[in-house]
Amino acid sequence: MKKYDLTDDDVAVIIGSGPGGATLALRLVQQGLKVVLLEAGPWITNDKFINDERESYKQLTWTDTRLATGSWSLAKDFPGSPAWNGKAVGGTATFWTGLTPRFKWHEFKTHTYYGDLPDGTIADWPLDLDELDHYYTAAEKAVGASHRHGRPPLPASNGYKVLANGAERIGYRHYATGPYATNVEPYDGRPGTVQDGFAMAGDKSRAKWSPLVSEIPKALATGLLELRTEAQAVQITLGPDGRADGVVYTDTVGNLQRQRARLVAVAGNAIETPRLLLLSATSGHTDGLANSSGQVGRNYMRHTTGLVYAEFPNEVHMYRGEPMAGIISDESRHDPSRGFVGGYYIEMIAQGLPSFSTFMSPGEWGPQFTEKVEAYTRTAALWICGEDVPQASNRVTLSNTVTDRLGLPAPVVHYDDHPNDIAMRNHGYEQGEKLFKSVGAIRTTRAPGMPSGHNLGTARMSQKPDEGVVNSFGQAHDVPNLFVSDGSQFTTGAAANPTLTIVALSMRQGDYIGRQLSAAAL
Repeated sequence: MKKYDLTDDDVAVIIGSGPGGATLALRLVQQGLKVVLLEAGPWITNDKFINDERESYKQLTWTDTRLATGSWSLAKDFPGSPAWNGKAVGGTATFWTGLTPRFKWHEFKTHTYYGDLPDGTIADWPLDLDELDHYYTAAEKAVGASHRHGRPPLPASNGYKVLANGAERIGYRHYATGPYATNVEPYDGRPGTVQDGFAMAGDKSRAKWSPLVSEIPKALATGLLELRTEAQAVQITLGPDGRADGVVYTDTVGNLQRQRARLVAVAGNAIETPRLLLLSATSGHTDGLANSSGQVGRNYMRHTTGLVYAEFPNEVHMYRGEPMAGIISDESRHDPSRGFVGGYYIEMIAQGLPSFSTFMSPGEWGPQFTEKVEAYTRTAALWICGEDVPQASNRVTLSNTVTDRLGLPAPVVHYDDHPNDIAMRNHGYEQGEKLFKSVGAIRTTRAPGMPSGHNLGTARMSQKPDEGVVNSFGQAHDVPNLFVSDGSQFTTGAAANPTLTIVALSMRQGDYIGRQLSAAAL
């Protein structure tokens, strides 16, 4: 692997090796640029993944101290773990499930379609679906999305059969096992899935797409990427000209190092990205880097979510097969007659017993809870994934009292459901129960959202500098050679699972950076 000197100021430094950061790294090295990729976690190869939910969680998850406040259920149920993020090469995609729907046209122009909502900060994106269409296609091909570009669909699992039969009976028409970024047959050097049900534990087989098995090895093969692991960024530094000129990080033994840089891109997820920008406050940026608008950390979104579990008289074995290979799109439309703006997807979800018993009825105990656990093999489940309303008060800030293992202020994630979110979730609960009962469920259980895997919006795109943090290419309004390359840049969240859009935006961003550098405009 290529090694760059800490004083080399001709490298692009990218922070975070998840879908956004790794995709950008590949795009840049393909254009001949030198890249240093910093990853806070270790490099764990697929053969080292653990097919055990509890141990896998410890191996792959960002477990540093975090705090949850607000009226959302996580502040009560999991106050120290408001989010589920990866801390390993490949980021959260090491244990993502794989659904890859695109945004719809109206979801890029939410203010135009939804109007103003009380206490909401809904805004149109400074780009539209037409501008991203080419990159969506490229992203789908990069991840090998099923149902797209001639790729075959995944086979139906038992959990999917329950979902699809219920969908048909209650009148839904748009349901399938994908699009899904796990190979049905060999593709792009990866094998077809063996349907072992462990995609959320890293996927030993390599059938599931993640940067670990795709973008990172491809970028390393160019000889232009250096990947530094167990290297947690703690500050972005500025030069006298106000441009980003380096990144301070802790190395594998805890010592501080500083890598010089020609440009910096932050892709640490929508909690760690604003945290790093806030930690990088300096003269002229006393409220945090790229924060002249006061928007860094604000407008936190995590999707309107909830689960419905259904017990059946016969065996289902939902844990067999790909864990989320089932999606119903009928409710993802914008139809205010339902009592809310925006829409949601109904998605199959399969859990191992540890996850099932933890999230099905948080805090419940006693005979009824025991009965539900005993019915595990006879249970099917679905997950609601809907567009939540951004609010300025939903935000990531720095704690004044709690620090992490490095002694830095821990992030505080504050979230209150908007009335639109509650109406959408209740509609999803009702439809989910209706669906399961139509195919013979004998008991259903509503469950709140799990620790957030979809963290969005805390460094939002905007046309005007005073309304957001970055422009339509993820370029900071305040610092021209500073970029945000993850879900933090989302202006609104849409209903779609975000990974495909993050990959598409990073591809587009990489091309923009290349053009700007070629024109000496960056």
